Amino acid sequence: MGFKSIKINGIVGIFFNMKQTDFLENAASYKNKPLAARMSPRSFKEFMGQDNIVSDGKLLRRSIEADNLGSVIFFGPPGTGKSALARIIASKTKAYFEEANAVTIGIADIRKIIEHAKSRAEMAGKKTILMLDEIHHFNRSQQDALLPDVERGVITLIGITTENPFFYINAAIISRSIVFEFQLLSKQALLCILESTLKDKDNGLGNYKVKMSEEAKEHLLLNAGGDARKLLNALEIGVLSTKINEKGIRNFDITVAQESMQKRAILYDHSGDVHYDHISAFIKSMRGTDPDAAVYWMAKMLAAGEDPRFIARRIIICASEDVGMADPSALILAVSALKAVEFVGMPEARIILAQAAVYVACAPKSNASYMAIEQALLEVKNGKVRNVPNHLKDANLDGKELGHGQGYKYPHDFEEHYVEQSYWTDPVELYVPTKEGYEGKIHERLLGIRKKKSKI
Repeated sequence: MGFKSIKINGIVGIFFNMKQTDFLENAASYKNKPLAARMSPRSFKEFMGQDNIVSDGKLLRRSIEADNLGSVIFFGPPGTGKSALARIIASKTKAYFEEANAVTIGIADIRKIIEHAKSRAEMAGKKTILMLDEIHHFNRSQQDALLPDVERGVITLIGITTENPFFYINAAIISRSIVFEFQLLSKQALLCILESTLKDKDNGLGNYKVKMSEEAKEHLLLNAGGDARKLLNALEIGVLSTKINEKGIRNFDITVAQESMQKRAILYDHSGDVHYDHISAFIKSMRGTDPDAAVYWMAKMLAAGEDPRFIARRIIICASEDVGMADPSALILAVSALKAVEFVGMPEARIILAQAAVYVACAPKSNASYMAIEQALLEVKNGKVRNVPNHLKDANLDGKELGHGQGYKYPHDFEEHYVEQSYWTDPVELYVPTKEGYEGKIHERLLGIRKKKSKI
C-alpha cells in the first residue's frame, strides 16, 4: 500500500494512492481468475443463500444499505458467501475498505493499518473497514492489538472465519461485534448459481455451448455439499475439459460430472465445531433409537479419518448413560467393541463399531443410573452431612473395641438374601428405575423393598 504526504497551510495530510479495493482490476487480469472468483456476487440481487441474515428487512441488510455497519464476525463453512458479502459491503460503503488475511500479516502490519486509519479519519473524516480473512489464525496478542481501536471505532472489523469464533476469538472482540453464522447453501441456491453461470457471457460460461444432463446436474448439486466454490470449480473443470462435438456443443453428462467432482468432500475437522457437531448427532441418534442415523453419522466420521477408538468410547458412554439398566448387556458389548477395535484395527473395525452402535441404538433406554449419580452429587454438595453409621463401619483392627460393625445384619443369612436394615441416615430416593427392559424387573423388586423400608 503506497501513500504520500502533502503539506497544505502548514498541515501535513496523508493521502493513499492505493485503490480502495483489489477487485477493480484490469479486464485481462480479471478474465484469468478462476470461475468461482469471477462469479462472486456483486450485489444483493446476485447473492444466493443466507436469507436468514441478508434478506430484505434483516438487521445486517439494513446496516449495510444504510452504510452504518458496526464490527461483525462472519463464520461458517467454506463457499457459503462470507467473503462475497464482505465485498458487497465494500462496493456499497463510503468508508475506506481494507482487505487482509490473518495468515500473512503480523502485529506490525496491524499497527500500520491502524495508523493509516487514524490519519484517514483525522485528515479526511473517512472511516476504515478492515476485512480480516481467517481471523482464527490470529493469536491472542495479535487480536489484542486490534481491540482498542475496534472499541474506539478507529476501524470497523469484518472478521471472517470457518471456525467457531467463540472458541478462537477473544471474548472482548466478540462482545464488541455482532456474530453472524452462515449456513451451507441449499440445493435451490446452488441451482441458481449453476444456471446463472452457464448463461453469464461476461463472467461465467455463457460463451460456451454446454448441454448438461439432469443426472449430471443432480450429481454436482448433491456432491457440492452446500459449497458454491466447490460447485463452480467442478463446473469449470468439466466444461473446459469436455471436447466439442461436430455441432459445437460440449456434452456435460454424468461421467463428466463424476470426473469433475471426483470425491465428495466431507466437511469435518478433528478439533473444532464440526467434529463436536457430528459426534453429538451420533450420540443423539443412538439415544433416540435411530440406528440408521447413528450408522450414517458414524460412517461420515470414519470416512473423514476420525479415530475409531474415539467413536468406541462414545458408544460406551451412551451404553451407560442412555441405556443403563434397561439393558446392562449394552455396556458389556460396548466395552468389548472398544477392545476388539484396538485389536483388529481399520478397516474391519468399522463392522464392530456398527454392531455396537446398532445394538445401543436399538436397546431399551433408561437414564436412571445417570440421574441417580447426578442427584447423589447434588445431595453430597447441598444436602445433609451424613456420617457412616456404626453398624456399617469396618470392624477390622481395633474397630470392634469402638463398636464398629455391631448390629450389622449379613443379608445372605436371611431368606431371599435380604433383610430390613438402614444403610444411611435421612434417606432420600436417588435411583428411580424405569419400567423399560430389564430395569422393569428391578423396578418391581425395589418397589417391594422400599415399601418395607418405609416401615423401619
